[in-house]
Amino acid sequence: MTCAACSARVEKAVRGVAGVTEVSVNLLTGDMSVEGGARDEIIAAVTAAGYGAAPKGDKKAAKEKSETKTLVTRLVLSIVLSLVLMYISMGHEMWGFPLPRFLEDSPASCALVQLVLAAAVMVINRRFFISGARGLIHASPNMDTLVSLGSGASFVYSTYVTVRLISGNAGPSDLYFESAAMILTLITVGKLLESVAKGKTTDALKSLARLTPRTAVLLKDGVETEVPVDTVMPGDVFVVRPGGAVPVDGIIISGEAALDESALTGESVPVDKA
Repeated sequence: MTCAACSARVEKAVRGVAGVTEVSVNLLTGDMSVEGGARDEIIAAVTAAGYGAAPKGDKKAAKEKSETKTLVTRLVLSIVLSLVLMYISMGHEMWGFPLPRFLEDSPASCALVQLVLAAAVMVINRRFFISGARGLIHASPNMDTLVSLGSGASFVYSTYVTVRLISGNAGPSDLYFESAAMILTLITVGKLLESVAKGKTTDALKSLARLTPRTAVLLKDGVETEVPVDTVMPGDVFVVRPGGAVPVDGIIISGEAALDESALTGESVPVDKA
């Protein structure tokens, strides 16, 4: 998913599955929570909408780190090629930078070199075109569709002009290969910044989740027994030891303490309870 339209599309597809009563898609974390319905049917609905889904597992964090690393590689290569392309296409005209003689004397050769450089950037960032085309095929265009259309239009028009230059049917004309490459490069910068910010936010959410107690100490007939939080039922009596966290909502029967309610209220100062 690349934008809010994607997450809305996934939610709409899953709501159409028989038995589904509630669905929530989180674009930031890439998670989906569903109540009701068969798992295989839900996954099939997401796939039919042009996306992918799988039961939540431990491989997700590793996948996110791998995607960030891939983005860095794509961005570095894109920047290097785009700078060379900008130098060839605009450097000699705007700032008087020197060009190799075979490029300076031959507009067709100069156009061909620009075509190759722009094509290389487009291959490196082909995921934009794949995602954009998939969105169009499933009648759900997204941000990648707009990016690929903008870059593709610049490249196709410039390729047409290049062919005319080589065939001798046209004189020097405007080329937009640098636009096709820079669109993809700048959007990749945004994608990388988004990925880094998403990683930091996800880590913060995970740290907050780790603060949630996993067990509770039940008190029954004077005997304390440690049990999973999920097994605590209404009416049970549990003990909170000094320094411990309150596992579930409840009413204080005896004792007093200063409890940390920052996860609920944001207030860092413990609140006295009795």
